[in-house]
Amino acid sequence: MHPLVTNLDTLKDQEISNRISDLTKKYFMTRNADVQRQMAQVIDDLRYELSERNRKQWELQAQNGDKSLDKLINVS
Repeated sequence: MHPLVTNLDTLKDQEISNRISDLTKKYFMTRNADVQRQMAQVIDDLRYELSERNRKQWELQAQNGDKSLDKLINVS
């Protein structure tokens, strides 16, 4: 994790997405390769956090076993 990235647990998914979008715009605005490299690390950290949240959400839904479609299919 990049040292300037704060605790991401306090941010909502939309806030992380907004930060990714904002940093991506700024990434392409600068021509300084060192700054771009640092920004890319932060963007990667934010994307990883978002993907981990999505993975955990998916696993939680899989564990709960959403059976709402089971009643629609009657196999006899």
